Amino acid sequence: MARIFAITNQKGGVGKTTTTVNLAAGLAMLGKRVLLIDLDPQGNATMGSGVDKRELSHTVYHLLLGQAKLADVVRHSETAGYAVLAANRDLAGAEIELVGEHGREFRLREALAEVGEHYDYVLIDCPPALNLLTVNALAAAHAVIIPMQCEYYALEGLTDLVNTVKKVKAGLNPAIEIEGLLRAMFDPRNTLAQQVSDQLKGHFGDKVYDTVIPRNVRVAEAPSYGLSALAYDKASKGAQAYLQLAQEIIRREEGRQHGKA
Repeated sequence: MARIFAITNQKGGVGKTTTTVNLAAGLAMLGKRVLLIDLDPQGNATMGSGVDKRELSHTVYHLLLGQAKLADVVRHSETAGYAVLAANRDLAGAEIELVGEHGREFRLREALAEVGEHYDYVLIDCPPALNLLTVNALAAAHAVIIPMQCEYYALEGLTDLVNTVKKVKAGLNPAIEIEGLLRAMFDPRNTLAQQVSDQLKGHFGDKVYDTVIPRNVRVAEAPSYGLSALAYDKASKGAQAYLQLAQEIIRREEGRQHGKA
């Protein structure tokens, strides 16, 4: 059964899309069957996965509006090593078109109903806003991964996001939980970053991933080539950190399954 993660943070520029693409690549490199869903109209995760968003006849937009089935939208990228439900600017219109629709919060969940047997992990790249697209992701997901920078304002935004997850859990998706908090673009020389990191660990405990993603030029360069950092420069510190994150997530999942058995 596929484990579905919504990768979200309403604050932009925290490494959310970078995390989605590189975690997908890391899991695929470790032999897992992965589906990446780009739920951001900017389509950055699509382009970063080697799929040209300008040449798409069907996207996740058509899936949410019931104009296409999952099989019509899935693209398999040889360079990425995983499958992609791509997005482009058409997706921006989905929110307006879905406003009056019955069950609008569950469109993605319904579309993914048959995905479980085909993939081990589904990663949803959410837009940097708590809008209807993000709500669709949270309603469909088993758990949430929150990438964040260790800076002062990040803690305030984190509180809002945790409250949103609680509301979704109460009203739309009782099974959802926070899987983990990821310290991304981390600079260990920064005293404030260390202080915020310590606060996170003090408050959230083992919900904070052991893996820390450092600031890394190679990770920043990779998207311009339509590649993950692992495909662009596997030996770079950033790429290796994302591979370690994939390993940590697999270990956690195996532990979770063992605990259920």
